[in-house]
Amino acid sequence: MNTALGIRSWLAAGALGLGSAAMAQTPAIFKDADLKLGEKLIAENKCSECHARKWADDGNAIYRPKGRINTPSALRSMVESCNTEMNLGLFPEDVTAVAAVLNRDHYKFKQ
Repeated sequence: MNTALGIRSWLAAGALGLGSAAMAQTPAIFKDADLKLGEKLIAENKCSECHARKWADDGNAIYRPKGRINTPSALRSMVESCNTEMNLGLFPEDVTAVAAVLNRDHYKFKQ
């Protein structure tokens, strides 16, 4: 057996395993979310600037994982509330993408 090929196969199998483990920790509601889109929408809609005007700590005080947002679906619902309140016109998949980024960066819900 070619040793280099064997090592590459072993590394590839390990990488696939790590990818699966990381995906297993993503809540099902965010499984297919487009994180790049979520980041773009957060920037375009100036979410952080709006939060900074309403809450202390440059707007980061709103992200309290032990507060009333205590599940992935509650997080998504809150993003939908912002969408409605601010009349942003986001599609459901856009709302999910934004919520997925917030989960990744602040809430870190596993399931």
